[in-house]
Amino acid sequence: MRKVYLVTGANGHLGSTVLRVLRSRGAELRGLILEGETYDPLPGVTYFEGDVRNPNTLRPMFEGLRGRPCYVVHTAGIIDISDQVSPLAYQVNVGGTKSILALCREYKVKRLLYVSSVHAIPEGDKACVLHEVNHFSADEVVGGYAKTKAEATQAVLDAARNGLDAVVVHPSGILGPYDRSGNHLVQMVNDYLHGKLPACVRGGYDLVDVRDVAAGCLLALEKGRKGECYILSNRHYEIKDVLAMIRRMAGGRRLATLPHWLARAALPAIRLHARRTKRRPLFTRYSLYTLLSNDKFSHDKATAELGYRPRDLMQTLRDTISWEKGELTSAIQA
Repeated sequence: MRKVYLVTGANGHLGSTVLRVLRSRGAELRGLILEGETYDPLPGVTYFEGDVRNPNTLRPMFEGLRGRPCYVVHTAGIIDISDQVSPLAYQVNVGGTKSILALCREYKVKRLLYVSSVHAIPEGDKACVLHEVNHFSADEVVGGYAKTKAEATQAVLDAARNGLDAVVVHPSGILGPYDRSGNHLVQMVNDYLHGKLPACVRGGYDLVDVRDVAAGCLLALEKGRKGECYILSNRHYEIKDVLAMIRRMAGGRRLATLPHWLARAALPAIRLHARRTKRRPLFTRYSLYTLLSNDKFSHDKATAELGYRPRDLMQTLRDTISWEKGELTSAIQA
């Protein structure tokens, strides 16, 4: 019987890339987008409009599935680099995930793959390597986004312990081609390429290719153990080194690297400039905190159990630049 894959957040960077990978598998593909959302449809994908905050709007996507092998990849969520939990982020990231869990139980889906985040994992001692954990709490992480992902992840694990076949993945900082949704890291690349990034800030993070995360999601869906979590990371890169790589590939000016105390002092001016130019600021108190946080994430478990292997960031940046210039084809690059 032909498999069916339901992908929420189908217009997002990761969700759309998951669908690109799945198109070669001969399965029926259904993607969830927001009502009225502008999107570039992928051939072979049936799109449904709905809002994860309202389960009734999602039912059309689940119709006709009873008795068929159905797999749900829940990527939909709001990535928020502000300090506090916003009502919208909570409703989408936590409430929306609980809506998906309820529908997966009701329609008896074969397996749910939930895309959490490494931000949901407690940071612990900065000298420690971070591995998967089996319990999540909003009280143990910093930042509004992290808190919502921690609570939602715990809800998924609770559902798995109560019988739902569900697996969780934790991507690190996603970068790469095919973005139409405003990924913060892709925005950084674009801002630099167009001379709109005023300065660099000291620090860095674990950066991973969106195509590797998409492949890791599907590996977890196929091979992951029920109720288990898998970190889909790569390795740490300093932001100044990332910009240096971009400069070697595509040109650009050298930027001053600001110490954190100076970047924090400039935050009011950055917010004012963002309001005047109507551009989302890349530097917030939380994003600056993240650049100095513990990002020593181990993907050993995903490599050993799933066969997950991330690529070098040079290839990711090269393809991201090509995509933004319109030079990369829509095909998935190996």
